[in-house]
Amino acid sequence: MSHEQYQSVLEALHECMVACNHCYDACLKEENINMMAECIRLDRECAEICAYLEQAISRGTPFISELTQVCATICEACGSECKKHQHEHCQKCAEACLKCADACRKLTA
Repeated sequence: MSHEQYQSVLEALHECMVACNHCYDACLKEENINMMAECIRLDRECAEICAYLEQAISRGTPFISELTQVCATICEACGSECKKHQHEHCQKCAEACLKCADACRKLTA
């Protein structure tokens, strides 16, 4: 399959990566940074896997099924953590993460 057939998941991956990077940066500026530690850690994990998978799909990886499963798991973990925080950047990140997890799961279904 060509990467054009994966356009919706590529868009979700990119949006999630951008949201996680923004959330990561914003969390570092929050007053109680210790409370944000897990959110920050998962933002990094999620942004990295989304960026990697976006690149892997665009070059035609033969491991799409395995990678999308891992990505969905990480995106769900990040989305669940971000939902716990009331900051707008966390809520937007949670939404992007859960959307991306759904898009990845649809590829492996």
